[in-house]
Parts: sequence; C-alpha cells; structure tokens
Amino acid sequence: MTSSSSSSVIPNVLSIAGVDPSGGAGVLADIKTFSALGAYGCGVVAALTAQNTQGVTGVHVPPVEFLRLQIDTLFADVTLHASKIGMLGNAAVVAAVGERLAHWHAANVVLDPVMVAKSGDTLLGREAIAMLREALLPQTFILTPNLPEAAVLLGGGMSESVREMYRSAERLRELLPLTSERWVLLKGGHLPGNALVDLLFDGDRMIELPARRIDTPNTHGTGCTLSSAITALLPQYRNSLHPSLHPSLHPSLHPIEAAVRTARDYLLHAITAAGQLAVGHGHGPVHHLYQRRGQSPSHPTSQTE
Repeated sequence: MTSSSSSSVIPNVLSIAGVDPSGGAGVLADIKTFSALGAYGCGVVAALTAQNTQGVTGVHVPPVEFLRLQIDTLFADVTLHASKIGMLGNAAVVAAVGERLAHWHAANVVLDPVMVAKSGDTLLGREAIAMLREALLPQTFILTPNLPEAAVLLGGGMSESVREMYRSAERLRELLPLTSERWVLLKGGHLPGNALVDLLFDGDRMIELPARRIDTPNTHGTGCTLSSAITALLPQYRNSLHPSLHPSLHPSLHPIEAAVRTARDYLLHAITAAGQLAVGHGHGPVHHLYQRRGQSPSHPTSQTE
C-alpha cells in the first residue's frame, strides 16, 4: 500500500455493496453520502441489481475472483480510513470480502447486514449467514442491524419492545470480538408505535437514541445511508481526520457516539428534504445532497430502518 494519500486530511472511505440503478441505495447512495459528509468515496461492486423505486426485478453477482481483484487493486494503492459493507449476494462473496479485509487490515469497518427484504423475505441463505458470522463479524467495528436482521443473526424472534432490544443488543455484541473496542447500533424502526429508539452498545455502555417516525414514502435506502454516514464520520471523529469540516455537534460525547448521533442527524435532514426530489413512483430516495442547496431542515432525530 502506498502512502501517497495518507497525509490528506480528507478521509478516504469505501463502500462494498450492490448497485441500485435508481441511486437510492447501495454503492451509488453511499458515494453521495460520503461526499456530503466530507469524505472521498470509493466503491467496490459486490452485486448488480435491476431495480427502481417500486422493487427489484433481478440480481447479478459478478465472479468472486473479480470481486477480490477490485478490493486488492484498491487497497494496494489507496489508504482507506473506513469501509462500509452492504449487500453481499452469497456465501462465496461474504467469505471473499471477509478474507480480503483481514488481509489488508481494514480499519473502521461498518457492517450493514443486508439480509431481509422489506417484504420480510430473507435475502441470504443459511450458509451465507453462517459465513457472515465467521468471516465478517471478526472484521467489524460497528454492526448496524435493524430488528429483522438482528433476529436472523441471533437465530430467534424479532424484538418487540425496548426491553427485548436491550437483550438483543447484548447478544449481538457477544458475536463481535470481545478483546477490543467494538460497537452495535441496533435500529428500532420496526417497533410498534410512533415513539422509537435505537440502541448503541459497546459491551459496557447502553445508549438510548430516541427517534420518531416521519410520515413519508421517501424511505428507500435509509439503512444504507445511515451506515455510510457513520462510515464517513468515523475517521473524522475517531481518528481526528478533517475535524474542522464537520465539527462535532456533541463535543462532550465519546467519539463513536458523537459520530453516530451526527450521522442520524444527517439522515433525518435527508429524509425531511426528500420531498424536493421527484424520483420514480414508489418508495422514493432520501435527498443525500440536500446541503448543496443550502437547505437543512430542522427536526428532532427520526426513524431508521
């Protein structure tokens, strides 16, 4: 790995995920989020989808050898300060990503375990889920499942209350390495009712992050956007890269909590500003680049998936 980019104060961050041609989710959404939050975005394509705001009509998974080549070629040249892992199509892809991240000693890995469709269907088979636990969780610094994804990872039912979420967050943390700092962000968007909560847990501190629902159809890619926002902000808060670009909104907090809270604030504004867009006729995307027009809606933090 060369050091040509290591002196830059702008962090280089990576998305390894699928491509959504409509731009609402996956690598395209991640790159927009990275740019909006002051990071230089790179992308590795793990899957190609045919989809729009109304649904997915097809998925193509490139050969695993080419996936490895993408990752190795990028890491050999670019100093990457954080990596976000999204949609991975099968067990072979999961294994390859985990193995290459370990080989390159990837830093600040954020795993968004895309395993359950909005319909409730499981997107990864049993073998791929087992491989995710074995190959990817050991590389993960922050795990960001929603409640259905947490249920799949834990092999049980979905949490239906904040109290049950506490236990799920504790069990999820046990899946990550216990000898070093690791975090779980368990998203409570599937809880019943309007008052929601996300939980941020590192094995010692259980932090409740209150949220509320927003009545909007523009929720496509909210999970992708939150995890990529955290990825962009992690090096800035944890490693003090480019702190002047996005000064902490929460200066008295632990850097990880501050990064997560700032990412949630960004997502809220992107959801609130999504009405300015006219993309498709189904579940529209959030407005990743709302700041470009100088508009920053002000509302309390809201839902995540």
